[in-house]
Amino acid sequence: MTSLELRKKFLEFFATKGHKVIPSASLVPANDPTVLFTTAGMHPLVPYLLGEEHHAGKRLASAQKCIRTGDIEEVGDDTHLTFFEMLGNWSLGDY
Repeated sequence: MTSLELRKKFLEFFATKGHKVIPSASLVPANDPTVLFTTAGMHPLVPYLLGEEHHAGKRLASAQKCIRTGDIEEVGDDTHLTFFEMLGNWSLGDY
């Protein structure tokens, strides 16, 4: 299975469970001066996880593009990359 197939199957699965598939947010967060990059799938959703209403509803799924540099000296081995996509399913106070 390719990464494209895996992403598609993941998002389709959660769509069948009533989740709205949302697009990946920017790799450089516009409204968060505490970080340089989006480092996790939950990062763009923090305001909604804290109670703000999301326009797409209470059940979400995403494939969030992320950059991590904390272990940059490990990049290039079999398990570390700087850029990756984090798959996530989210309940904003729904279940």
